[in-house]
Amino acid sequence: MSSITVQAPAKVNLSLRIVGRRPDGYHLLDSLMVPVSLCDALTIAVSRGQPELVVTCDDPAVPGGETNLAYKAAALLCGETGVQAEISIALRKLIPAGAGLGGGSSDAAAVLKGLNELLSLRLAEDQLCSLAARLGADVPFFIPCRPATVAGIGEILTPVPPLPSRWLVIVVPPFGVSTPWAYHRFDELPPPEMPPADVPRRRLTHPWDAALLINDLERAVFPEYPQIERIKAHLLRLGAEGALMSGSGSAVFGVFQSCTTAEQSATALAGQGKTFVVEPLTGPPTIV
Repeated sequence: MSSITVQAPAKVNLSLRIVGRRPDGYHLLDSLMVPVSLCDALTIAVSRGQPELVVTCDDPAVPGGETNLAYKAAALLCGETGVQAEISIALRKLIPAGAGLGGGSSDAAAVLKGLNELLSLRLAEDQLCSLAARLGADVPFFIPCRPATVAGIGEILTPVPPLPSRWLVIVVPPFGVSTPWAYHRFDELPPPEMPPADVPRRRLTHPWDAALLINDLERAVFPEYPQIERIKAHLLRLGAEGALMSGSGSAVFGVFQSCTTAEQSATALAGQGKTFVVEPLTGPPTIV
């Protein structure tokens, strides 16, 4: 038997604009996504024997069987490459589910990359991204796993220059937000104002500028979940340069220049839910 452990980072959206909708109902995005140092860990083991796929998770709230996205990723890869083996995946969850941090998508991408390495399949990054797109809109981002603008329904990735150093405080209240519900509620609202044409360019040169931290889904989510809006306001009162809901929520992050200030703010917000002090990542964690 051979095994490896793969880290699966969370992500935050420094911006999330919804710029259209396809006839099939998928929303078209203009987003800036950044992986961060809050990670799940997946231990993947492969051995000879009767073909079998088993996924377990240490979080009872996360299903470990065929409905788990990590399971679907392994099944898809094996089906596409003709691999027949006994595969077990043990998932240790640190990224809260239903928080807009991409944990399930990152787990799926980690399985694709981990099995590609473990089985010496030699699939190129673009091949892995193609498989990832069949699993979910956020999954392709986690294949290269570096800061990027995201367009289309999540499959068009453009790497961005290195971001200035910052610390992020992520606050996850004790409830999740359904992504389909958030987008459906957004569709019921008047169309958002589109930003000036130079915003995408300024966003790349000043990624932490509070005026450029925009999430169109906040308009849909805040009225139903006012606690998320209150957490955002609290982060700003504690000295965050900017704050924003990530994805469809419920997580909110604040941007800090100082690690000490970030840690103090996380302590002050501990009563609001789970808090994490993280750094943006410049690339994927090492597979060990």
